[in-house]
Amino acid sequence: MQTKLYCGIDLHSSNCYLGIIDQTGQRVFHRRVKNDLELILKYLAPFREAMESMTVESTYNWYWLVDGLIDSGYSVKLANPGAIQQYSGLKHGDDKTDSFWLAELLRLDILPTGYIYPRAERSLRDMLRRRSRFVQQRTAHILSIKSAMSRHLGKTQSTSSLLMLDSEALEELFGSGTDDLQMTIGLSMSTVRFMSEKIKQLERYAEKKIHLRDDYKKLLNSPGIGKILGLTIMLEIGDISRFEKVGNFTSYCRCANASRFSNGKKKGNNNSKNGNKYLSWALVEAAHHAVRHYPAIQKFYQRKLAKKNHILAIKATAAKLSKALYFMLTNDEEFNMKRAFC
Repeated sequence: MQTKLYCGIDLHSSNCYLGIIDQTGQRVFHRRVKNDLELILKYLAPFREAMESMTVESTYNWYWLVDGLIDSGYSVKLANPGAIQQYSGLKHGDDKTDSFWLAELLRLDILPTGYIYPRAERSLRDMLRRRSRFVQQRTAHILSIKSAMSRHLGKTQSTSSLLMLDSEALEELFGSGTDDLQMTIGLSMSTVRFMSEKIKQLERYAEKKIHLRDDYKKLLNSPGIGKILGLTIMLEIGDISRFEKVGNFTSYCRCANASRFSNGKKKGNNNSKNGNKYLSWALVEAAHHAVRHYPAIQKFYQRKLAKKNHILAIKATAAKLSKALYFMLTNDEEFNMKRAFC
């Protein structure tokens, strides 16, 4: 019988560690290699014919390595580090043991895997992720301006009216002798205007480059979701069929309860960060818009707010939206307000 080999790759920013085992779990090869695809392929070459499968840890920089290995004909799986439990009896751990542990999980067919997102759409997805970061940074500056006004004046203004203030208006508002404060607020306001322009520029580019697929066009009829949020949600989900149940999708959206209970008592929290933070952000944004414009959703939000704080109430609204989106996309049906929120 031909020997089958399994390779685990513990990936870092400048190097990676290769660990190869056979079908019995015996260690065959290990080595630290710098992040150079040609060099990595060189060390893997002697084991190519017997290589059954490989796995790469899903770090922030996995694209180049996974794509290169697949292009070279290897069968590659993306390991989900958030779902992998380390061997509990391990006394000493390092990159070598991590790579062999990945290979062992792969050999036993119990490796928690991630989704290898289609290469053609990754750059557009990452661009809209950058947009979400720009929006968050802009919001941080706006809140900083409002906070400063509240401290010094005891009141604040709407965002639209704030951004219309020029240097003369700021001096009239805060009075003489407040040059330092006016400079600080003025710089923050110019940053907000700059970020707003860059966000619009990015949105215009995205709308030209990609359009909602037919099975995702119904998102535009959903509460709180416009064209850009729809594109963001579509690109973050990818193929909805990869989620077997609605609970899997809700968990991926970070809308599932991460508390751990025993005998009716809370014993701690599980990994609340396991999932897609960008999809979670998009759904929370949609929830904010939906609460403002749809009475039924606002009523649901107010019921949750009466029992919890704002963050938990808006997250509960986002969870409802995530469940509705899942059934819309899997069953090819329109959004149903009564089923979702009544």
